[in-house]
Amino acid sequence: MFQLVISPPLLEQALRHRSALAAGGTYERFESNERLEFLGDAVLELATTNFLYQHFPKELEGVLTTYRSALVKTTTLARVARKLKIGDAIIMSRGEIESGGRDNDGLLADTFEAVIGALYLESGFAAVESFLAEHLFIELDHILQEGTHRDAKSELQEVIQAKGFSAPTYRVAEERGPDHDKEFTVAVRVAGKNVALGTGKSKQQAQQDAAEKALKQYKA
Repeated sequence: MFQLVISPPLLEQALRHRSALAAGGTYERFESNERLEFLGDAVLELATTNFLYQHFPKELEGVLTTYRSALVKTTTLARVARKLKIGDAIIMSRGEIESGGRDNDGLLADTFEAVIGALYLESGFAAVESFLAEHLFIELDHILQEGTHRDAKSELQEVIQAKGFSAPTYRVAEERGPDHDKEFTVAVRVAGKNVALGTGKSKQQAQQDAAEKALKQYKA
């Protein structure tokens, strides 16, 4: 399990999924991690923006925006959360566990953001930057090598049409969470068949995630 300078009560809140607050349960009177996630999302965005601004002084704004999107997207945050074994520590309902919640990309990314929010409250912005430099920002080299910072939807369309198919289509397969904290699952379809599912906090993010996963299939 990751080591952070966060008080046990605050860390526990950061790891407490809303499903654990079911009526009559052990955590019924406690608060979920959604407020910390809200805070962590903003802190993560600022820290990532500052990192990119400082480390890429000659890059244009559009390139920096692309890098930032690749670093803070659901799949990247979930990958880092898995390395830190955050899924093993999430407090959630039995039903959520049985449905695969501990390995759900969206849930892992949300919890990672909540942990960032807790770290910011407890130790300040510099501690967050140090933590992200050690665990998240090092992912950028991998992202650039893999090419996953590119516009996956446009690239997938080029690949698909080169194979003689019509442009891929996208549809929302599932929506989860309250209005202020939605998580979308989107299916990308080629020739009338679902080829990949993607998740994200917006439909656009989920579409990009689905397109990236589809690209891996067609490039394999």
